[in-house]
This record gives sequence, C-alpha cells and structure tokens, in this order.
Amino acid sequence: QVQLVESGGGLVQPGGSLRLSCAASGSIYRIVNMGWYRQAPGKQRELVARLVMSSGDTNYADSVKGRFTISGHGAKNTVTLQMNGLKPEDTAVYICKAVLIPSSSWHPADYWGQGTQVAVSS
Repeated sequence: QVQLVESGGGLVQPGGSLRLSCAASGSIYRIVNMGWYRQAPGKQRELVARLVMSSGDTNYADSVKGRFTISGHGAKNTVTLQMNGLKPEDTAVYICKAVLIPSSSWHPADYWGQGTQVAVSS
C-alpha cells in the first residue's frame, strides 16, 4: 500500500519562509512525478509546483515563481518545497501528490497526501 506523508507547514509572518516535505512509502516501482497542490477556502485546488523525478524538470504556478523551489531525492522518494517570501495569499492547505507506478499493479496512478496547513499572517 502506497502512502504519502507530509511534514512542515504552520503559521508564518508575511515575508517569512517555510519548508514542506513529502515522502512516498510502500511498494513503489517508480515515481513519475511528485509535487504540491494547494487549496484555499472557497477556491479550486491548484498546482503549486511539480518535479519530474527522472529528468529533474519542474513546473511552477506563475504566482510562486521566484519564491518557491521544489527539489527531490529520487532514491528516498521524497520532495521538498522551500517557500520563501510568503504572502497572505499563499495561505491554503498544501497537498502532496505523486504520480507513480505501484509494484502491485504496474500501472501509473495518482496518490494524494492528507494535506498540511500553511497560514501567512501578521
């Protein structure tokens, strides 16, 4: 059984920094990509950043470019999102997502974490 476990998050003042981490565990054949989405109250879930594990290619939402950095450790099946210059509009639940191939099925599928709250406020 595959699980995504997130850590990090919390309350920070505007301009501050936070680091989120996500670790995938279980019987995993290969991770295609891992990333972070976020959902603020009353808004749709949106992609924040994504990392293609094999190539290292990354995608970022325009709103976080230059402030957030996603990095990964393929051997450990983890990704980290370093968030700098946080703004009140970054406040949301941040949810880790992985597209991976589990050993049990050999077909790629989406897996989601439980989410972690990030609040930016003075």
